[in-house]
Formats: sequence, structure tokens, C-alpha cells
Amino acid sequence: MNILVTGASGFLGRSLVPALEAAGHRVVRPSSREADLTRGDALEPWSRQRFDQIYHLAAWTRAGDFCLTHPGEQWIVNQQINTTVLAWWRARQRQAKLICMGSSCVYEPGRPLIEEHYLTGRPIDSLFAYAMTKRMLYAGLLALHQQFGLRYLCLVPSTLYGPGYHVDGRQMHFIFDLIAKIVRGRRTGEPVVLWGDGHQRRELCHVGDFVRAALLLADRAENDLVNVGSGEEHSIREFARMICDRVGYDFAAIRFDTSRYVGATSKCLAIDRLRAYLPDLTLTPLREGLDATIQWFAQEGQVRAR
Repeated sequence: MNILVTGASGFLGRSLVPALEAAGHRVVRPSSREADLTRGDALEPWSRQRFDQIYHLAAWTRAGDFCLTHPGEQWIVNQQINTTVLAWWRARQRQAKLICMGSSCVYEPGRPLIEEHYLTGRPIDSLFAYAMTKRMLYAGLLALHQQFGLRYLCLVPSTLYGPGYHVDGRQMHFIFDLIAKIVRGRRTGEPVVLWGDGHQRRELCHVGDFVRAALLLADRAENDLVNVGSGEEHSIREFARMICDRVGYDFAAIRFDTSRYVGATSKCLAIDRLRAYLPDLTLTPLREGLDATIQWFAQEGQVRAR
């Protein structure tokens, strides 16, 4: 197949593109320099090509408290990005199936994180603007399918982890932040301070597992929204203890700063729909995935961070 991928240079894209190419597909991956998706005509240079699938991964966001300080910009930039892709899809690539990324932050805290609730309730205040752009993206898929018969698939990942994460000075998603701080504490003796009280709970999905699921779902799921995760969560303290055991750092030496931003207290996706589509999907055991991620970070990640 002929496939276009936006956001191919991101963490997910760097795992997805090689998997698509290994499966024999031709992949076109415009960079942000080649295609500024905030411009409505950004994808016109690729309009004469006929694509079978479009993976839309591009989004303007970062981990940590970024959403607290950039809500207006996030609303405008992400709406521009998504409108550019949806409009080009409708005008130039109607034969293609659009596979895009939703976000677990869309779900209202305290309610079951099932696909039927994706458009209901109020997202957490700190992530509200970004979450609503993801809802609007899904609303666009529904509208274009209804009016023009376009085919789509929206995948909602839990927090992705694994080797190959960007280490460039930006705030990192929680698991990489934990690994970085504990590895650094072990090497330098620098105090390890984690945000919150450590009892907030999170779910992880290995990026390789997500990619395998995405490729299978792209063929099997039509005009649907599917959560993709492990279906289990652990506290930050549990994750920290696993990392400490792996790198040889004293967990008791960690300090918890309860004054810092922590986001939702619990976030675990319901994956019944995923299991219905992919009953034989096997997932990377958490400790195995963490070991590989820690090993990568302790080696290549530290080199990149210099």
C-alpha cells in the first residue's frame, strides 16, 4: 500500500514507519519543514499521489505542565493541524482510510474509560483545551464519514513507553521522567524528587505493542474508535520501585513533592473493544518492557542528552 504519515518524527512515528516499511508498504512522511500543517495548503505537494491509508500522528503538545501554560495556543494550533489534514483527505484523498490518534485525556475523570464516553463528560481542567481538540478531531471523522462516506479509524493510546523516546531537554512523560531522575540519582547522587505523593496511578502501553495493534486494527476495524492499552495500572510509587530495583537506587531516598502538578489521579483504559478485535494480541510484560527502556535510556538516552 501507499501510506502517508504525519508526525513521523515523533516517538510513535519512529516505531510505526519502520513497521509499515517492513510490511512492504511505501511510506511517505513529510517533515514539519516540508509540510507546516498549520497552513491549509501544506499537503498539496502530495495531492497527485494516491494513498491507501493516512496515519495522522501530528499534534502540538508536550508532557508535564505544558497544557497548563499553553491552552490557547494548543487550541488554535491543533485545530489548524487537524483541519488541514481532514480537509485534504476530503478534497484529495477520499479513497484513503484515515487512521488518527485520539487521547485518553479526553475522558472525564471518575467515569469508566470506555469508548462510549469519549464525547461525554468534562475532561480534566488542566488538559481541557487539548482534550477538546482531540474530541473535535473525532467529530470531524464522524461528520466526513456521514456526509461523504470517508473511512476512518481513531485509536486512543494509553501512555506509550519503550526505547527510542526523545531526550532533548523538554519535559518528558511520567515514566521517562522517573527513569531519568532515578538513573541520574544513581549516577551522580543528585536528589530524586518526584511530583505528587506517588499514589496517582497510570497505565503503560509498550510502543511496539501499540504499533502491532494499530497495523492489525487498520485492516480489521472500520469507522470505529478503539482504546489501545494494557488494561492495568500501577501507582507512581510502584513504577519508581521497579526502576530503583533495576538500577540499584534506594527507593527510600526518593522525595515526593506534593505541591507539583500531577494531572489525573487514575487513568486506565477499558480494552474490551480492543480484545474483541484482536483476541490473540500478546503484550510485552511490564518488567520486560521497563528493563529494555531503562537500558536504552541509561546508554543511548544519556548520550543524546549531552
